[in-house]
Amino acid sequence: MNQSTGRSAVFLEEMGVGALWRLRQPVAGLPDAELAAPAESESDAVDVAAPAVAAVAAAAAAVPAATPARPVAAAPPDGSTAWFDDAPAPPPPVPVSDQAIAAMDWNELKTAIAKCTRCQLGSSRKGVVFGRGDRNADWLVVGSGPNRADERDAQALSGAAGKLLDNMLLAIGLQADSNVYVTNLVKCRPGAADGAERAPTAEENAACRPFLERELALTGGRIILTIGQAAAGGLIRSPAAARGTVRRLGGIPVVATYHPEDMLRQSDTKAKAWGDLCLAKRTHAAAD
Repeated sequence: MNQSTGRSAVFLEEMGVGALWRLRQPVAGLPDAELAAPAESESDAVDVAAPAVAAVAAAAAAVPAATPARPVAAAPPDGSTAWFDDAPAPPPPVPVSDQAIAAMDWNELKTAIAKCTRCQLGSSRKGVVFGRGDRNADWLVVGSGPNRADERDAQALSGAAGKLLDNMLLAIGLQADSNVYVTNLVKCRPGAADGAERAPTAEENAACRPFLERELALTGGRIILTIGQAAAGGLIRSPAAARGTVRRLGGIPVVATYHPEDMLRQSDTKAKAWGDLCLAKRTHAAAD
């Protein structure tokens, strides 16, 4: 065994690569990998192992160098989260446009209202209140905005006021869930700083107006009954009282009456409200 061969054998042993043994004459029916036979000489063993050494060296060279780990800022030992303050705030969501709203179907409209950020009510609301009733109605009843009970029940005109409204409609031959659609100028509850109810501002009405206009277009309504002074003024965009007259929004007649909540507190308004309902019914009949 020459000196070079001896050194190779020593290196192989240090690397954990021993001599490989093979048969010079393979046995029929058995794979070569399952056979073992002693090499005739040490030089044969070195010759057999050399390709394996070369393969191991090539594989090691192909492994990329480890990338140093990026340092991670450790949280303060006191457990505070002040270190998050340095992180940039995410950009605010882009409000949906008037043009996009004008092309929506009912499902798209409902989704857009639920995610709306068009005014400050979107940041304080506990929920949105969609319209209710027949989506192909002739009659549309429009209030100014949901109250606390409506927000809780996620329904326009809920509770005792809603029952009174249903009875008012029944008195002129209308079912609340048939040929009537009830909604509000704004879909989030306007609340004062102390939590009290309030009417929506002009800016809030304007921000929500495209949603209302899309509801009117999708229903194809032929007459609008507003309930409460804030709704009458907000819909026509006029603070003047509108009771007892027929005004128009585009080509749709609009009749104003009292809000059912006001009627529950002031019984003397019921006779006047009955007159408003009769006016609305005559106006609707005249348009047939």
